[in-house]
Amino acid sequence: MDLQDFNGDGLYFDEPLAPEIAARLAAAAEQYGEGTAEQPLLAAQALAPDDLSVLVGLYRFYYYQHRYQDALQIAERVMAVVGPRLELPARWQALDASHLAIAAARGIGLLRFHLLALKGAGYLSLRLGLFEQGKAMLAKVVELDADNRLGARLLLDVLAANNAEIVTFPTAATAETRP
Repeated sequence: MDLQDFNGDGLYFDEPLAPEIAARLAAAAEQYGEGTAEQPLLAAQALAPDDLSVLVGLYRFYYYQHRYQDALQIAERVMAVVGPRLELPARWQALDASHLAIAAARGIGLLRFHLLALKGAGYLSLRLGLFEQGKAMLAKVVELDADNRLGARLLLDVLAANNAEIVTFPTAATAETRP
């Protein structure tokens, strides 16, 4: 199956937004530069916890704020929301080609979205030092995307080429406080 072979029907952002959700997403966009976008995003999520546009907004906010643990949780939430729509197993580890064939018939755009969320979760896991989990997630995407249409193989190739000793760098959460 070619994951690039889709016509754009059924994309998550084509789903209609309730006016109160749209208003909160617009407020978040306006407030991003001020650093106060999280509150309207969380308010939108409280009103529509399974809305994919809201989840994408939160994911992007957390990712660009380098809040990778929060972004990882949102990527996992996206998979939990999209999976049942596509009749995919709850555990990404159980995904196989037969699941993809069923899911593609229900919506290849949504299937790509699900697999991109898995790829994102793999990348974020690597950033968080969860190397085995990240590699396994990326390997699953590569297994299911033999033509590498989603680009996960490059991340695995970079890991393989740099398989030296992994040194963990301090982050804001782990850095020692200096006087």
